[in-house]
Amino acid sequence: MQKFRVGVVGVGYLGKFHAEKYARMDNVELVAVVDTDKAQAEAIAGKNGTKAYQSYKDIFGKVDAVSIAVPTPLHFNVGKDFLENDIDILIEKPMTMTLEEADELIRIAESRGLIIQVGHLERFNSAVIALQDIVKKPKFIESHRLSTYKDRCIDVSVVLDLMIHDIDIISNFVESDIKHVHAAGIPVITEHTDIANARLEFKNGCVANVTASRISTKNERKIRLFQKDAYISVDFANHEITVIHKNGNGLESPIPGMGMNQLCFTKGDALEDELKAFVRSVIEREVPKVSGPVGRDALKIALNIMEQIHMTNKQFMR
Repeated sequence: MQKFRVGVVGVGYLGKFHAEKYARMDNVELVAVVDTDKAQAEAIAGKNGTKAYQSYKDIFGKVDAVSIAVPTPLHFNVGKDFLENDIDILIEKPMTMTLEEADELIRIAESRGLIIQVGHLERFNSAVIALQDIVKKPKFIESHRLSTYKDRCIDVSVVLDLMIHDIDIISNFVESDIKHVHAAGIPVITEHTDIANARLEFKNGCVANVTASRISTKNERKIRLFQKDAYISVDFANHEITVIHKNGNGLESPIPGMGMNQLCFTKGDALEDELKAFVRSVIEREVPKVSGPVGRDALKIALNIMEQIHMTNKQFMR
């Protein structure tokens, strides 16, 4: 049986991990890695037993599908070229820089019967998966995603870099359209917003308070959800889920009359699971969990937040 042929375009910080995961899969042949940095491409190719290229156009006809992990401003042009050559794509988040670009990629894919999967990695996080059976119609959500400064992904706002992860997770749980967005944020050490907070009001009444920073003194990823019968807290760093609920079962909780359960989840390998899901979607021609339209929905909210921040800062500077 012929192996599924895949390539990785952009093998910097994230793309090199894509290459490593594909190279280890039994039913996959990593036939190419591409990077404009010749030395980097050759180093990753040598490590994973494949060929290196500097131009992604050189691998047209050689691959069945690709992971696209180039800088965000290049997502549209690279994605469009692969789709127009009938190659399925996994494109890292954010999907594109604009909704118009996202719509064009979706249009091309649908017209040619191709697959777009957007790299919202957290959908494959074991904690998020564990929450699927716990979270039911949340009414209030609070999330914090704080990161120490890293000299990467600084060509976009922290909203597109980090916050978009939680936007996607929250939207998936709430299952409702946005009614209002209130947001604030500022650039601190880059030209783009480095710390941001957004209040998302959904049409079904749920409210989410979302904070993201890439200039923190520590790394923190937490989310708290409140629903009619329970309070749920997730600490991604320590792999813990705490559920305080009305039925009174479990450990004694700090809240009188309510029970508490503390769950530990296995860290797992979200990237490997994401890439395996992509390969499966392409081979079986099934809609991926994080399809193009799903990635577009998260992008739409993120761009709304960025516009609110821009308008607020513009008024402040008057």
